[in-house]
Amino acid sequence: MADLNPLTAWRRLLALPNESRTKTLVMAFLVSVICALAVSGATVILRPIQAANRAAEQQARLEALVAGIPGMSELLASAGGTLTTVVIDLKRGRAAEEVTPATLAAALQDSGNWTALTPAQDLAGLGQRPDFAQVYLLRGEGDALSLVLLPVSGAGYNGPIDAIVALRADMNTIAGLAITGQSETPGLGGRVEEPAWLAQFPGTQVADASGTVRFAVARGPAGSEYEVDGITGATRTSNAMTQIMRFWLGPDGYGPFLTAVRRGEF
Repeated sequence: MADLNPLTAWRRLLALPNESRTKTLVMAFLVSVICALAVSGATVILRPIQAANRAAEQQARLEALVAGIPGMSELLASAGGTLTTVVIDLKRGRAAEEVTPATLAAALQDSGNWTALTPAQDLAGLGQRPDFAQVYLLRGEGDALSLVLLPVSGAGYNGPIDAIVALRADMNTIAGLAITGQSETPGLGGRVEEPAWLAQFPGTQVADASGTVRFAVARGPAGSEYEVDGITGATRTSNAMTQIMRFWLGPDGYGPFLTAVRRGEF
């Protein structure tokens, strides 16, 4: 009767000559199993540390990104708090359930995650709008929301204009605007990047009591709390900035999200 004692079988294996094919295959298999178990164990043990390191690295990248935007680093420093990022489902005005900052780029490669805009909707000249957008939230003491940073974009006179709008906690007062990309005519529309022009935005109101977005770049000097001065000699760029802001802060842009924030749902 065969001896089924594992210890005996192990001794017989070790007794085989080193040139034995059986011994070589068995030892290779055992080594691979032990290594796999060791790697799996280390992964489980180190997972919390890795997660913490990834979170810290992501936070550092986020802070570096925003700090590199002209005007935003000073704004964040004065507001204080912790900056986080979240992907918004623009259709629902809620945090996306399946799309994260890490998977956003891949999600937007899917044409099904874009919404075609009618001419009446397409104030910013985009043609279509992504269904998901990454926004930045700044929270202060008690986890209270103090600032929301919203990327916006649209067609300028010579090409796309990209910017980030910062809103105060009421979601109706502009805290600042930073232009992150533009190709307007130097000395004319290109002045959208000038600090003196951007300095008008803090304190400007977005919408009236009825919720209608009234922000505008005036044709001359600003005449209300909803306006900033127009850019002399750059009427088309001024109009483009008006339309970009009205689109993204309106019902077809971040409007549902801003409403949710006002309701305390973020």
